Amino acid sequence: MVSMIQNVAVDCADAYGLARFWSAVTGRPVDPEAGPDSRETQVRLAEGPALYFNQVPEPKTVKNRIHLCLRPETSRDREVDRLLALGAAFVADHRNPDGSGWVVLADPEGNEFCVLRSESDRAATNS
Repeated sequence: MVSMIQNVAVDCADAYGLARFWSAVTGRPVDPEAGPDSRETQVRLAEGPALYFNQVPEPKTVKNRIHLCLRPETSRDREVDRLLALGAAFVADHRNPDGSGWVVLADPEGNEFCVLRSESDRAATNS
Protein backbone atom coordinates (compact mmCIF):
# COMPACT_ATOMS: atom_id res chain seq x y z
CA MET A 1 0.00 0.00 0.00
CA VAL A 2 1.04 3.60 -0.58
CA SER A 3 -0.26 7.03 0.33
CA MET A 4 -1.23 9.74 -2.14
CA ILE A 5 -0.56 13.41 -1.45
CA GLN A 6 -3.96 15.09 -1.03
CA ASN A 7 -2.73 18.65 -0.65
CA VAL A 8 0.20 20.85 0.20
CA ALA A 9 -0.71 22.78 3.35
CA VAL A 10 0.48 26.34 3.88
CA ASP A 11 0.11 27.91 7.34
CA CYS A 12 -0.59 31.62 6.98
CA ALA A 13 -2.04 34.74 8.61
CA ASP A 14 -4.62 35.39 5.85
CA ALA A 15 -5.85 32.18 4.23
CA TYR A 16 -8.14 33.85 1.68
CA GLY A 17 -5.65 36.57 0.75
CA LEU A 18 -2.81 34.12 0.22
CA ALA A 19 -5.08 31.78 -1.74
CA ARG A 20 -5.96 34.70 -4.03
CA PHE A 21 -2.23 35.31 -4.68
CA TRP A 22 -1.62 31.64 -5.52
CA SER A 23 -4.79 31.57 -7.62
CA ALA A 24 -3.31 34.36 -9.75
CA VAL A 25 0.05 32.55 -9.92
CA THR A 26 -1.46 29.24 -11.08
CA GLY A 27 -4.48 30.51 -13.02
CA ARG A 28 -6.72 28.24 -10.93
CA PRO A 29 -9.69 29.50 -8.88
CA VAL A 30 -9.96 29.86 -5.13
CA ASP A 31 -12.56 27.51 -3.62
CA PRO A 32 -15.87 29.23 -4.49
CA GLU A 33 -17.20 28.62 -0.96
CA ALA A 34 -14.37 30.70 0.57
CA GLY A 35 -14.45 34.41 1.33
CA PRO A 36 -12.38 37.10 3.06
CA ASP A 37 -13.33 35.75 6.52
CA SER A 38 -12.43 32.13 5.72
CA ARG A 39 -9.85 30.62 8.08
CA GLU A 40 -9.05 27.91 5.55
CA THR A 41 -9.46 27.51 1.82
CA GLN A 42 -7.78 25.92 -1.14
CA VAL A 43 -6.77 26.30 -4.75
CA ARG A 44 -7.32 23.09 -6.72
CA LEU A 45 -4.58 22.69 -9.31
CA ALA A 46 -5.27 21.24 -12.75
CA GLU A 47 -3.01 18.29 -11.89
CA GLY A 48 -1.62 17.05 -8.61
CA PRO A 49 -2.49 17.99 -5.06
CA ALA A 50 -4.43 21.09 -4.02
CA LEU A 51 -2.79 24.07 -2.33
CA TYR A 52 -4.49 24.26 1.08
CA PHE A 53 -4.24 27.49 3.11
CA ASN A 54 -4.77 27.27 6.87
CA GLN A 55 -4.90 30.42 9.01
CA VAL A 56 -2.69 30.17 12.12
CA PRO A 57 -1.88 32.74 14.83
CA GLU A 58 1.90 32.54 14.71
CA PRO A 59 3.98 34.24 11.96
CA LYS A 60 6.54 32.58 9.72
CA THR A 61 9.94 32.92 11.41
CA VAL A 62 12.46 30.79 9.52
CA LYS A 63 13.28 29.59 6.01
CA ASN A 64 10.88 27.07 4.48
CA ARG A 65 11.99 23.45 4.77
CA ILE A 66 9.75 22.55 1.83
CA HIS A 67 8.79 24.80 -1.05
CA LEU A 68 7.13 24.86 -4.46
CA CYS A 69 9.11 24.96 -7.70
CA LEU A 70 7.28 26.50 -10.66
CA ARG A 71 7.99 25.69 -14.31
CA PRO A 72 6.32 28.50 -16.29
CA GLU A 73 4.70 28.24 -19.70
CA THR A 74 6.49 31.43 -20.75
CA SER A 75 10.16 32.24 -20.20
CA ARG A 76 11.49 32.13 -16.66
CA ASP A 77 12.42 35.81 -16.72
CA ARG A 78 9.01 36.96 -17.98
CA GLU A 79 7.34 34.83 -15.32
CA VAL A 80 9.53 36.32 -12.59
CA ASP A 81 8.45 39.81 -13.74
CA ARG A 82 4.77 38.76 -13.71
CA LEU A 83 5.01 37.25 -10.22
CA LEU A 84 6.77 40.33 -8.85
CA ALA A 85 3.92 42.44 -10.26
CA LEU A 86 1.41 40.15 -8.45
CA GLY A 87 3.08 40.87 -5.11
CA ALA A 88 5.91 38.34 -4.83
CA ALA A 89 9.20 39.51 -3.32
CA PHE A 90 12.66 38.85 -4.78
CA VAL A 91 14.80 36.61 -2.50
CA ALA A 92 17.77 35.27 -4.50
CA ASP A 93 19.05 34.97 -8.05
CA HIS A 94 20.59 31.62 -9.04
CA ARG A 95 20.60 32.26 -12.81
CA ASN A 96 23.82 31.42 -14.63
CA PRO A 97 25.38 33.09 -17.69
CA ASP A 98 24.54 30.01 -19.80
CA GLY A 99 20.81 30.48 -19.07
CA SER A 100 20.52 27.67 -16.53
CA GLY A 101 19.48 28.19 -12.93
CA TRP A 102 16.46 29.54 -11.10
CA VAL A 103 15.13 32.52 -9.16
CA VAL A 104 13.88 32.37 -5.57
CA LEU A 105 10.86 34.53 -4.75
CA ALA A 106 8.58 34.78 -1.72
CA ASP A 107 4.80 35.06 -1.63
CA PRO A 108 3.17 37.95 0.27
CA GLU A 109 3.58 36.10 3.60
CA GLY A 110 7.25 35.27 3.04
CA ASN A 111 6.92 31.64 1.88
CA GLU A 112 9.74 31.00 -0.56
CA PHE A 113 9.33 29.34 -3.96
CA CYS A 114 11.50 28.86 -7.04
CA VAL A 115 10.90 29.79 -10.65
CA LEU A 116 12.66 27.35 -12.96
CA ARG A 117 13.38 27.61 -16.67
CA SER A 118 10.47 26.91 -19.00
CA GLU A 119 10.62 24.02 -21.44
CA SER A 120 11.31 26.54 -24.25
CA ASP A 121 14.14 28.09 -22.21
CA ARG A 122 15.61 24.62 -21.71
CA ALA A 123 15.27 23.71 -25.39
CA ALA A 124 17.01 26.93 -26.44
CA THR A 125 20.11 25.97 -24.45
CA ASN A 126 19.81 22.19 -25.02
CA SER A 127 20.05 21.37 -21.30
